[in-house]
Amino acid sequence: MKIKVLIVDDSALIRGVMKEIINSQPDMEVVGVAPDPLAARDLIKQTNPDVLTLDVEMPKMDGLEFLEKLMRLRPMPVLMVSSLTERGSEITMRALELGAVDFVTKPKISIQSGMLEYTEVITEKIRIASRARIRQRTLGTTAEHAAKPLASLRNPLISSEKLIIIGASTGGTEAIKDFLIQLPSDSPGILITQHMPEGFTRSFANRLDKLCKISVKEAEGGERVLPGHAYLAPGHSHLLLVRSGANYMTRLDQGPPVNRHRPSVDVLFHSAAVSAGKNAVGVILTGMGRDGAAGMLEMRKAGAYNLAQDEASCVVFGMPREAIAIGATHEVASLHELPGRVMEFFAAHGNRAMRV
Repeated sequence: MKIKVLIVDDSALIRGVMKEIINSQPDMEVVGVAPDPLAARDLIKQTNPDVLTLDVEMPKMDGLEFLEKLMRLRPMPVLMVSSLTERGSEITMRALELGAVDFVTKPKISIQSGMLEYTEVITEKIRIASRARIRQRTLGTTAEHAAKPLASLRNPLISSEKLIIIGASTGGTEAIKDFLIQLPSDSPGILITQHMPEGFTRSFANRLDKLCKISVKEAEGGERVLPGHAYLAPGHSHLLLVRSGANYMTRLDQGPPVNRHRPSVDVLFHSAAVSAGKNAVGVILTGMGRDGAAGMLEMRKAGAYNLAQDEASCVVFGMPREAIAIGATHEVASLHELPGRVMEFFAAHGNRAMRV
């Protein structure tokens, strides 16, 4: 069975290029194209697509307004097609919050040749979206886990030596938000790698900073890692944890992609294994592929305590599954439970050696 794709975009050029890209693949086909959301509504009923690609900014009905209604009334996998601008990145973050699985960016110049060069990225994301776990959203869904942050740590033995190291991919923007929003302002320092292109990580960090008790920023490299602060890998570089005397510091590296990704979760996890050892807790969240599994196993061997998001709460269970399969994790829990489990672990263990 081929993956049925419906394209919604007000640009005839983009519709044509997307159709060419998708129909060139043996496992997918375009079942309809629509210039705006109003035309798309009828086509959804007629074609029953597996995946919908949706332009962010369109006439007649805004892409976000359409997405919100769609995810409430007829939930389905949606891949956003976004412009690589500050406004485009902020709208895209909102689209992911509303339930879009992922996004691709339109090239700034030479759209036709640029989109054709994106063939592998676009088709891979459509395949991932077709397998994603989609939940019906209600008016209160986006805030369902944001009710009460966890209580401040009570154990005075917990020091600035402790760290939380997080990796995620598809579905990760919402998973990271739901995780961080529960943490108290005095939580251990946090380093995060989320697969996301340059230009979007800053908007994502800014959005998180407004929502969370902790401070969240896009990592610049050379920062001292402080309790109550989270540092997000920028889309152009790997993020590493390094030691400088008594302090933990961030470091950025523009070396080649690892597991086809830069930033790579494996790079972050490997650096945490080397620099933090038993002082770190690793968390691997929703995402496609195996990035992070090998690095998490290194963290475990170095004495870190590792948790994975369970299949039921993942949009895509690939990355946690791989980490679990090779024995890199100690514990598997739902997204809603993970922050509490991490903080309970710190409270219980303080500065004592963590078990492997």
